[in-house]
Amino acid sequence: MEHIIVIGGGGAGAALAHDLTLRGFEVSLFEKGDLLSGTTGRHHGLLHSGARYAVHDRAAAVECVEENNILRRIAPQALEQNDGLFVAISPDDEAYGKTLLDACLASGIEAKKLSATQARKLEPALTPEVRVALQVPDATIDAWRLAMHFFATARQNGARLHPFCEVQWIDTRAGRVTGVEILNYKTRKTSIVKGDLVVNAAGAWAGRVAALAGINVPVQPGPGVLVAVEGRVTNMVINRMRPAGEGDIIVPQRGLSVLGTSLWLTDDPDDVTLPKKHITRIIENCSLMVPAVGGAPVRSVWSAARPLIRDAEASSPQQISRTFECYDHKDTHGVEGIVSLLGGKATTVRAMAEKTADLICRKTGHKIACRTRTTPLLSWRRFYAVGAEDGP
Repeated sequence: MEHIIVIGGGGAGAALAHDLTLRGFEVSLFEKGDLLSGTTGRHHGLLHSGARYAVHDRAAAVECVEENNILRRIAPQALEQNDGLFVAISPDDEAYGKTLLDACLASGIEAKKLSATQARKLEPALTPEVRVALQVPDATIDAWRLAMHFFATARQNGARLHPFCEVQWIDTRAGRVTGVEILNYKTRKTSIVKGDLVVNAAGAWAGRVAALAGINVPVQPGPGVLVAVEGRVTNMVINRMRPAGEGDIIVPQRGLSVLGTSLWLTDDPDDVTLPKKHITRIIENCSLMVPAVGGAPVRSVWSAARPLIRDAEASSPQQISRTFECYDHKDTHGVEGIVSLLGGKATTVRAMAEKTADLICRKTGHKIACRTRTTPLLSWRRFYAVGAEDGP
């Protein structure tokens, strides 16, 4: 079978390595840092029900709810299946609730309207100002464990994983990609790796990778700040019942509560500053839903860059779709042998991999069905049992 080179050691790369090895391809994955050292290792850990996008981004909502159900079956060890609440604390929130409920049901998302009393019975820490709530099948992801399920299974099936190995050059001579030049940061040596097809799965850094092949891709890094406070203030995921905005979600993670998030657009995926005003607004806004947040000690603050697909028509950064696309650069740029996977979310990495692997099968002349929808993933512990590296 053909040798596929995957660039990017985040969730999308992990899921793709898993899918491709199940279909019988030879896979080598390269990541410039440690595995999961980019966006995948920094997100807030929400397994989306799709409700957050149901009103303004129906495609992303449908993708999320479908993958939510699949991940609950194939990787339950990585999830806390705790459900979520969208809470209304103002008349405007309550008015938006009917639109949200209708959009959820139209997207195939199970949503149930709750009274204020019912909501506070489930989550006593909610503000007494809560007016109404919607219960949806959100859940909490262990951001690292989910990806390590994919990596463990892919490695068991033959994928070769190479952290701390940066792709410095993509050979596009004669209009076709034939391989890549790798710098191994541990040995400080470079080497040429030949492959039949290269997949750019570098997330927010996909623009930099594509540029190595003289290609421009419409990736739009979208950094945002997250805040972790001490104490598990709720057991369910709490969302503000309004259009997606700033400081409108609380995700319980073990003994912490992760508050999110802000969003700005940049051309530099490493623009991960921590504006103090963002931190303050996030805490203040989340405190309106759960007052205990305001008095909780801050454990940590960080930023991560979302791998958005550029959209000049979006009225605000929050309105940019969270869906994903796979680009065949033979069609878009006349360069054979390289594809780019852009957009998406941690919730949808398996679907992203399926779409990309389907394209690879078409390009290589194979008819091999995807098996990742039903194949249980190995425990993340298996990855550490067999080791994390496969040599340069």
